[in-house]
Amino acid sequence: MDDEALFDQLARLLPQPQEREVRDCWSIGEQEAALAMLVSALADRRIPISETTRAQLSVLAEAWNSRQALTPQILACPGDKQPSPLQLTAHATPLPPGAVPNTAADPSTLVLLPWITCTGCGDVLLRAHTREPWGDLSYLADHYLITTHDHTVLRRFPADSADTALASLHHRCTNTPLT
Repeated sequence: MDDEALFDQLARLLPQPQEREVRDCWSIGEQEAALAMLVSALADRRIPISETTRAQLSVLAEAWNSRQALTPQILACPGDKQPSPLQLTAHATPLPPGAVPNTAADPSTLVLLPWITCTGCGDVLLRAHTREPWGDLSYLADHYLITTHDHTVLRRFPADSADTALASLHHRCTNTPLT
């Protein structure tokens, strides 16, 4: 599902006229602002969302370089209390260096953060960030990994493939497309 189709699906969670307002914002090329408006409206109106929707929001925010700014509000949205195949990690703790073998990067400069978990099998989508010379993590992920619960790497995705990585994580266990 492309970004616009996902955004439209998520915008339908809002009542009118907010739905139209966020869609209009998206349609004029203000994707980051539209995402911020959508997430803010969901959180402010206390609209329950599924854990899968929460993960999709996070991935869409990642694609538009807004994940860091929007994550607190995404996590503040109430859950719908229904079982979900995906779970957004609330407070990611970096994995210890060397916890994921064969990542083909220097563990002193690569930091792996658990991001989204498949609740069925325990596989995890990780964001791989480089450590900047001043000690902070890179703002954008260098790449994404899907690992098993015991950190065996199953698949690697380039930096611009967060949506593909999420769809793959979901499909691996459920054998259904992510909608």
